[in-house]
Amino acid sequence: MRVAIFDFDGTLYAEETFKLLMTHLKEHPIYNTKFNRFYRSIVPPYIANKLKLYPSSKMKERSMQLYLNAFEGLSKSEMDTYFDELTEMMQSDFNDEVISRLEKHRQENVHILLVSGAYTQFLQRVTEGLSFNKIIGTDIPYLHNKVDLQTSIRHINGIRKTELILQALEGKQIDWENSYAYGDSYSDLPVLELVGNPVAVKPEDKLRLLAKERDWEII
Repeated sequence: MRVAIFDFDGTLYAEETFKLLMTHLKEHPIYNTKFNRFYRSIVPPYIANKLKLYPSSKMKERSMQLYLNAFEGLSKSEMDTYFDELTEMMQSDFNDEVISRLEKHRQENVHILLVSGAYTQFLQRVTEGLSFNKIIGTDIPYLHNKVDLQTSIRHINGIRKTELILQALEGKQIDWENSYAYGDSYSDLPVLELVGNPVAVKPEDKLRLLAKERDWEII
């Protein structure tokens, strides 16, 4: 079985998800009152990260945890509605070339995974109309169908992406040499190196240099 693994931010989606989520909260007619408190709470880890006192991976995880504070007590269906409001806008910024590759792999019966640090529920809503065999993201914890702030999220990034990909494919015979992976960041390297056909999508400089050195395809 061949697989095709797609990153989301900067790959399938041309922009950065968390910036859009921040704007959505700030301008939302119902939840905008929660924005100032959220924004104040992320300033300390953001500054610490810029001063190289706090790792980027921890800052991202902390920011996503703090973001959920605005939705304490909301049900899963209410969160679906909140994320649905972003679908049309986000899909207008999907990378057409990457969408074409995804559809080509689908027609060839390739097993397709979407892997991202974004909230899994968010990914499921904003990719409506696209077909994936598996979406791997950061799960929002719920307790009795309400957003549970007492349970910490487990942000999916770096080596965790690779671990969860292998876990999702456990027991399957994978033809890695003839499989594909798409990513835009140097942090996607562990996933790109899993396959025989890595594709760098509008890559950041460090990944672009490496892709050229290794003669990888660049979109």
